[in-house]
Amino acid sequence: MMWKRIECIAIYTEDLEKSVDFYQMLGLTKAWEVFQDEEKQWKLIGMKFPDGNSELVLKNNPNLDFAETEIVCEDVRQTYETLKSNSEVQWIRTPFPNSLGGHVAVMQAPDGNVFVLVGK
Repeated sequence: MMWKRIECIAIYTEDLEKSVDFYQMLGLTKAWEVFQDEEKQWKLIGMKFPDGNSELVLKNNPNLDFAETEIVCEDVRQTYETLKSNSEVQWIRTPFPNSLGGHVAVMQAPDGNVFVLVGK
């Protein structure tokens, strides 16, 4: 099994605070907030679902105005090796180490959807 579960979905919003207020009304809790860039212009805000197992991530970078689904993989590098010969899959970021001792890669599927792969 290559994909295990959805970790989070990141969505674009022009007004982070308005979005935070709205999703809090629906039962989500603001869990974290970080800047996405060194210039501290664009933010990411993590909104936890009540079960604590998944998140909705809000982003305000207009260059990333599309949804990104973060998928937990058994092995990110193995998934990359399996899919890299498929000419319909575009790799936005090939596997790289993360701070948790695992790996991350970003791909665009043949249908145009973007997936952030995380795991071993």
